[in-house]
Amino acid sequence: MSSVVFAEACHPTADAETDQSRGSGRLSVRPKSGVKTTAQGTRALGLDAARDAILHVPASVGSGPVPLLVLLHGAGGRGERQLQRQIAAIDATGVVVLAPDSRDGTWDAIRGDYGPDVAFLNRALTRVFETVAVDPARLAIGGFSDGASYGLSLGLINGDLFPKILAFSPGFVIQGTRQGKPRVFISHGTADEILPIDRCSRRIVPALKAYGYDVTYREFEGGHQVPPAIADEGLKWVAG
Repeated sequence: MSSVVFAEACHPTADAETDQSRGSGRLSVRPKSGVKTTAQGTRALGLDAARDAILHVPASVGSGPVPLLVLLHGAGGRGERQLQRQIAAIDATGVVVLAPDSRDGTWDAIRGDYGPDVAFLNRALTRVFETVAVDPARLAIGGFSDGASYGLSLGLINGDLFPKILAFSPGFVIQGTRQGKPRVFISHGTADEILPIDRCSRRIVPALKAYGYDVTYREFEGGHQVPPAIADEGLKWVAG
């Protein structure tokens, strides 16, 4: 275990990197053995009337253990919208997706402390693990933009739960105590004006590699987006 403190250049409040008072970000939930996949299609979990979580089970999913991706949206987004943006790659690869809404306009630790979003993710994953036969070796967390930063940060803190982290255009890594050694997939557009690549992924990736993480990194010509080819590769990486 060690503390993650790097890539603060893209953090909206860089001094929060040294704040020791923020929550731990630890998730307590774990996949269950002996579960059969009974969930089908796309449905809300019904955990919150205003901001819920969407579970999507591709039609191609069989009875055996399946890959699961916790897909986190960007600032001001919703889980359902982020799911629809990557739905073609998701259905093609047969990855089950949990797409939650953040409790506020973005994820808690982006501008404050770990807390309500971590608690909600625990609740949502508990519900999913009751109805989906998840393969623990293909359990991933990730997302786009703020969701990528948050997913990357939570993934490193919970590397004993998530062996894979998928980060599309992340901006930074939030302080936390690392657990496990998850593999990481990162992509970033060379013309990104929202989270410039030189200040973000080109700093994050070398830092992760210096810590000994296995990182797959893809740069592409484009802005703050997830091109279809990148989405396809990322989801195949999760499913593999």
